[in-house]
Amino acid sequence: MKRAIIFGATGGIGQVIANELAADGWSLYLHYSNQEQVANKLANQLMSQFPKQDFIAIKLDFLANNFELQQFCKGLLPVNVVIFAQGVTNYGFFGEQDLDNLEQEMQINLITPLKLTRLLEPCLLKYKHSRIIYLGSVYGGQASALESAYSASKAALTRFSQAYAREVAASGLTVNILAPGAVDTPMNAIFSDDVLDEVKSEIPAGRLASGKDISFWVKNILQPESDYLTGQTIYITGGWLI
Repeated sequence: MKRAIIFGATGGIGQVIANELAADGWSLYLHYSNQEQVANKLANQLMSQFPKQDFIAIKLDFLANNFELQQFCKGLLPVNVVIFAQGVTNYGFFGEQDLDNLEQEMQINLITPLKLTRLLEPCLLKYKHSRIIYLGSVYGGQASALESAYSASKAALTRFSQAYAREVAASGLTVNILAPGAVDTPMNAIFSDDVLDEVKSEIPAGRLASGKDISFWVKNILQPESDYLTGQTIYITGGWLI
């Protein structure tokens, strides 16, 4: 069986991962929170390209309560890969952050992914080659001013994955983090061209990452030959963090 669920499938990176995995023979759950039209369009596009596979758009609010998370997981067909590509950030000084926004940021980036991991573990442990991939950030390794909470949430994922990977390694379930630097997605489109040019000048590779720079590593981690790679945070930064 090759079925994965991509949380945040409607995002810039999530869509590229979905297209790459579909081409590699995977059936997919395409998670969305509020971009239903984008998710349905992606599902229909992939179904027309790969009619022998299943592509299901599925909604979940990452601010959902425990009962809602449990019901969501109970309704899923078996999956042997879980990819967390969702995430939010509130750009600004920490001392000016709204407390409700701060709590929501930590829940979306950290708490709900951990809860879903806990709920999906029994299904994942049934398979010889199963995978969890979290989308981290360069700022989990080298924190960013004006994104303090975001940096904290991504750094926490790294420590969690190191610990959790030890618990499940013998079962064939691997747990890894892909941590991009600046990626050319709508999330970074809020910045002006001048700001983005300044960022590019700080990156030795001289450019922002593309979605395919990330999806390449997803495809490789999903291979059975990657069973021995677990508990790792792989920084995909063009030399930005060395």
